[in-house]
Amino acid sequence: MHPIGLTIRNLRALPESIMNFESPWAILILLALPPLLIWRSRRSGRGASIRFSTTRNAAMAGRSLRQRMRVLPLALRLLALVLLAIAIARPQKGLQQVRDLNKGIAIEMVVDRSGSMAAEMKYAGQQLNRLDVVKRAFSDFVLGNGRRLKGRPNDLVGMITFARYPDTVCPLTLAHGALPRFLETVRLVRQDERSEDGTAIGDAIALAAARLKTAEDVLAQQVGGEGKDYEIKSKVIIVLTDGANNAGKRAPLEAAEMAAGWGIKIYTIGVGGDEAITSRGGIFGTFKIGSGSGVDEATLKAVAQATGGLYRLATDAESLEAIYREIDELEQSEIESVRFVDYEEKFPALAVVALILIGLETLLGSTLFRKIP
Repeated sequence: MHPIGLTIRNLRALPESIMNFESPWAILILLALPPLLIWRSRRSGRGASIRFSTTRNAAMAGRSLRQRMRVLPLALRLLALVLLAIAIARPQKGLQQVRDLNKGIAIEMVVDRSGSMAAEMKYAGQQLNRLDVVKRAFSDFVLGNGRRLKGRPNDLVGMITFARYPDTVCPLTLAHGALPRFLETVRLVRQDERSEDGTAIGDAIALAAARLKTAEDVLAQQVGGEGKDYEIKSKVIIVLTDGANNAGKRAPLEAAEMAAGWGIKIYTIGVGGDEAITSRGGIFGTFKIGSGSGVDEATLKAVAQATGGLYRLATDAESLEAIYREIDELEQSEIESVRFVDYEEKFPALAVVALILIGLETLLGSTLFRKIP
């Protein structure tokens, strides 16, 4: 199998049904009914008669139930003709269905959660740490924010966080409704976990690339036999960090070259500026201290260039959202909708009812409503 060539076909039935006539011209037969009724009424007026001196006694006797119902055979015949005309037109009831052929993108978000990500950024009028801003922007990118980001509903999305060691927080999935709960578990390295603090960018990229390399197998497990119907158009890693690689076994550029060999593109985002600043409270009030050496832009640029991606610096929440919009436009999913209608023939039932009515009309005309002569 080609490393980036897989298809999901989502089949959904629209709630409305469709009524169609295969031979609608047959409805024109109904236009012949009024002339036939006129001709029949004139013809029946020339029937046989018997002369009586007076009909006063007959008029006083009133009309029996049989006399009142004598139009029933004609009504049955007319109804039968209408049903036969509709049956000849072959009514078909169909259920319109849409088959979506999705060409999605597999995206691994690689997020730095080291201590330096405690530095503050403004987000929607609030002062939040960088990690919380990154998490909210990531949620907007995947789920949409109702403004400029429409979400990525057709993409496989996963998330890896890292400090000194990388961890898979959320596996690649199409069920994006679970992502907010996974994001809630992402925390900064605590004060009592300083042994785990660090910035292993290279190892995190290597883990993300390994996850994407087997994305087809993951998809097949999630959707069963339909996995072969979903095409992974491309595979992408988005790295967000505010520091420089200072831990781990692999150098970032080495991991990037491995990803490039598997056809994976890397977008790198530097969070913050040259130096990370964190607010700390004390007995003399709040003061700011440096919490890192800042973004290693040269390395992040080299990682992106090695895979055909791009590097951007996000100094605030607005610029981070702008970067996501840029990636959103560069990496677009494709959906091709094929519509078809599954029809069910409805004329047999109409034809059967029409034949029953004709039989009933014949029976009544030969018995209860028989005419002499």
